[in-house]
Amino acid sequence: MLEFGARDPELAYRLRPAAFGICEKDGLIATVRVERNEGRSYHDLPGGAVDGLETEAQAVIREFGEETGLIVEPGQEVVRATQLFLKSDGEPVENEGGVYVVRLTGQDEALKVEDDHTLEWLEPEAAIVALRHESHAWAVARWLRSRR
Repeated sequence: MLEFGARDPELAYRLRPAAFGICEKDGLIATVRVERNEGRSYHDLPGGAVDGLETEAQAVIREFGEETGLIVEPGQEVVRATQLFLKSDGEPVENEGGVYVVRLTGQDEALKVEDDHTLEWLEPEAAIVALRHESHAWAVARWLRSRR
């Protein structure tokens, strides 16, 4: 499995099963701009932690709804990876899981509950530069290459 981020041996990373999706529409891909305190923001692929006994596919569907209001259907896995990072509160986390191609099947604004997440459609090349996590950028680049 590919590992992204620099592991600090002084930190104890919490393993966090996670799944994310690449959703393409009209040549653009869905990203979420996440707003944090003091005007800081960053871009992620929609997705996040796998809750309880749900599968990665179920997590991608749920997270897309909560973050964007989009209804998606997960398809092929693009890459499996771990991403080491510090959460906004400083907690060291190791996301581990897949990034999937997802198909947009609808939209339901009632699903969107994460007010600090805003859906932004970006050109894939711009997303590669904008995405916070190296694993997300790698997945988009790999997906993009597979389409050409």
